[in-house]
Amino acid sequence: MRPVPPGATRRTRDLSLGVMARYATGEFVTSGFAALPGLVLVFYLTDTLAVPALLAGVVVTAAKVWDIIIDPIIGAYSDREFAATGSRRRLMTLAAVLLPVFFILTFAVPPGTNPLIASAWVFVAFVLAATGFSFFQVPFNVLPAELVSGYDARSRLLSARVVVLTAAILLYGGGGPALRSLGVDIFGTDFAGYLTMAVGSSVIFVVAILITSSVEKAARGKAVALPAPVSRAFTELAPPRDSIAVQARRGLRMLRSSQPFRALLGTFFTQALATGGMLAGTQYIATWVLHDTDAVTTLFIALILPAIIAAPLWGVAARRFGKERTYVAATTLFGAAALSLFALLIVPGYWMVVPIGLVGIAYAGLQALPLSMLPDVIAHDARTNGPGRGGSFSGMWTAGETTGLAFGTTILAVMLAISGYLESSSAVTVQAQPPSAIFGIILSFSVIPASLMAISLIPFGRYPLRKKDVDLDVASDSSMAPPAGPTMPPPVA
Repeated sequence: MRPVPPGATRRTRDLSLGVMARYATGEFVTSGFAALPGLVLVFYLTDTLAVPALLAGVVVTAAKVWDIIIDPIIGAYSDREFAATGSRRRLMTLAAVLLPVFFILTFAVPPGTNPLIASAWVFVAFVLAATGFSFFQVPFNVLPAELVSGYDARSRLLSARVVVLTAAILLYGGGGPALRSLGVDIFGTDFAGYLTMAVGSSVIFVVAILITSSVEKAARGKAVALPAPVSRAFTELAPPRDSIAVQARRGLRMLRSSQPFRALLGTFFTQALATGGMLAGTQYIATWVLHDTDAVTTLFIALILPAIIAAPLWGVAARRFGKERTYVAATTLFGAAALSLFALLIVPGYWMVVPIGLVGIAYAGLQALPLSMLPDVIAHDARTNGPGRGGSFSGMWTAGETTGLAFGTTILAVMLAISGYLESSSAVTVQAQPPSAIFGIILSFSVIPASLMAISLIPFGRYPLRKKDVDLDVASDSSMAPPAGPTMPPPVA
């Protein structure tokens, strides 16, 4: 193992509540940017801008595929900044400028715009918004590996994050459409409704980013397991003078060198396909199956309230039975509950809130458990291959998650196109959908996500890390770390 930087600490104390709260607040950004566009963007394109369903799916997916390119580069740059300054804060604060501006522009297409021009507008604005989001999300995902060590401690930290995650999804999933309706009621147009929703959400983004970006400084004040500022030894591990391209290639090579990461990422990506498709389909279920556009708020409450209760319980179960077994249980529950929703084809109605509640319980586990395993993977890689790649891991993880969510939306869009879905515009409103389109909506909301959950267990069967392996990583770090003391001055450029 390569040497630990002089002055770095590897203590395993629990984080203070204040530090945990600052970190978890970041979910108001990550969940908001995932939930709100996932919920309304395709519907906005098809039912407000009259963009054909297949083209709408291509627009959203192509914008998100951009993450495959940009996220590993941002991860490499984050590692470079961390090696030079001991902090990942600068990229996170940059997101506070870029994300809100381009998120608002995404939903600011003027009424009456030609559908092709409208789709191009949304594509460009959403790509830039996604780039701003990645500046926050990539450093945010790597922080648990640096804020705390230990198999169970990371489970507790990520359980707190998932509690906020579920609350944030409720806020955006219920509050976003409510803001849109408020804007329509006040100003009388869908354009004003979506713009009101985007502005309100962007205010929350900015506040949450600024709070979360201060977590490193707060953590150092609590003497937790956060590496000390730069030293010569540490800069040799991740040379700040390396080009971004070199850093990015190093990050891509880690896919070949880290089998645990490949297995975990493959599982999480496949599950993101399922959750992304269901999220995008919620508005279609509310509008065309329940015949109540406002029912989306009810569905989100049914999803999130059980998830808020279940989030810490998944952490308890993980500590008792192991993260791996608990993750399989959450995946199985999600798949079974989703499959039961196929009965909407025969008996549409609000009975669906019961299986939706079970989906919510499972969803809390599907977020908390893999997110708590990612820092384990990063720590294991640091012990076996040397430190300095945490940001690259996070970049690849973020790319996999966002791309999975986007392709989940694509699956829905393809099903809508195949099943004959009819698009609306501000000038022409469709009053009913053909039975084939209703079948496609329900299939995308039930059988398809259930099947994807079953498939996701295949790569997870190759995930090798267990509690004893992670505890060995922590023990190895502790044995290698010198007593805490003053750090060496930064190298002279």
